[in-house]
Formats: sequence, structure tokens, C-alpha cells
Amino acid sequence: MTGFEAGILGIVEGLTEFLPVSSTGHLILVSELLHLPQTEAHKAFEVAIQLGAILAVACLYWRKLIARSDLLLKLAVGFLPTGIIGLTLYKLVKNLFDPSVVSISLIVGGFAFFAMEYYLRNHKPAIHDAGDVSYRGAFTIGLVQCISMVPGVSRSGATIIGGLICGMSRTAAAEFSFLLALPTMLAATCYDVYKNAAAFQGSDWDNLLIGFIVSFIFSIIGIKILIRFVANHTFIPFGIYRIIAGALFLLLVV
Repeated sequence: MTGFEAGILGIVEGLTEFLPVSSTGHLILVSELLHLPQTEAHKAFEVAIQLGAILAVACLYWRKLIARSDLLLKLAVGFLPTGIIGLTLYKLVKNLFDPSVVSISLIVGGFAFFAMEYYLRNHKPAIHDAGDVSYRGAFTIGLVQCISMVPGVSRSGATIIGGLICGMSRTAAAEFSFLLALPTMLAATCYDVYKNAAAFQGSDWDNLLIGFIVSFIFSIIGIKILIRFVANHTFIPFGIYRIIAGALFLLLVV
């Protein structure tokens, strides 16, 4: 991998991590287009550059975390199901890093957003602030997040749908999704780097730094875009995008 390719993947990670379109799925598919083999080091790179996205959330939402001490506990409750199941199924999940799995997951997730928006027609949101979700709601969102271990499902997409099911507004669900990324992605990234540190060579660490910095910058852009968008729009455009992207990749890549 060259530094330029690392930068491209950093852009993809940053822009797609918090949009409900699956950053992992897009990284796998873009890597396929760049003819980058899915080695253990490369898979670890795709996970490790998420640290840039984690830092972006921390920079944008640290005041909210400090102001609401109960929010930290709710995030811990939300992380619990993913932490347990992710650790148990780590090897199985790694074997799913495949373009065909990603493409199908993108399409299925797209239809899930259509179904969610249909459901919301007759269900008004009761929670308009991410910090007001109940502990039970946080745990439910954490359970739904477990589905996103399948590449292409989208962690943000799953948690946003989980939040909407729990009665959160689109904006509140998106913000809770961002915040839940902190413990979830930090744990997943650190564990993955620990498991695969030996696979990294000298230049791999340079590429990882490039990917991290670029991911941080474009994650901030992605977060701000999503918050502004969902304030006045539905998730239907993301559903359409997922279906089209999944179908195209099935035709062109798989």
C-alpha cells in the first residue's frame, strides 16, 4: 500500500464511518477496486484508522459527555452486548470480510431504512436529546449494534435504527450513535491492533498515521453533514444509495 492509497482509504473511512452506509464495507470494496489484498495487516489497517473517527467524536462532543455523567453509564450499557459478542465471535467476523457479503448487506440495510421510515409515519419521537435515552433503551441499541459486526451492515446505521425504534428523534438517534462509537470502536480498534501488531511492517505504520490523520479530518466533516441533513430529511436517500451501491458492486466487483 502506498501513502496515497492510505489517504484514499482515510477519506473513505472518515466520510462513511458515521453515515449509515457502512465504512467497513466501503473500505473493503474500495480496497478491492485499488487491488489491495485483504491480508491480516490490511484488515487491521482498515480497523485501526477508525481511531481518527473516534478522536473526531471526542473533539465534537466532549462538552456533552462532561455535562451528563449518566450518559457515560448509558454508553457503557450500550457497549456491553457488542463487547461480549464481539470478543466471542472475533474470528468468525474476520472471515466475513468479503465483497459479496458487503454488497448483500448494503442492499438489505437499504430496505431496512425504507421499512423504518414507513414505521415512523405513525410513531412520533418521544426523545429529542441523546442523553435522555433510558438505560433499557441504551441496552437495546447495543443489541441492535451487534448486527453491524457483519461487514456492510453499518454500525451507525444499525444504532440509528435502534435509536429510532426506542423512540428517539432522527437527530438524537444519530448523536447517540456517534457517542456509542467511542467505547465500541476504541475497544475494537485496540484489540485488533494488539492481535495483528506483528503483521505490520515499517511502512505500514507510516500508512496507518496517514490514514488516521485523514480519517480524523473527514470524520468531522461527515458528522456535521449527517446532523444537518437528518434535522430536516428522512433516511430514505441513504436507503436508496445503499441499494444502488450494493447492486453496482455485485455487478462490478463480486
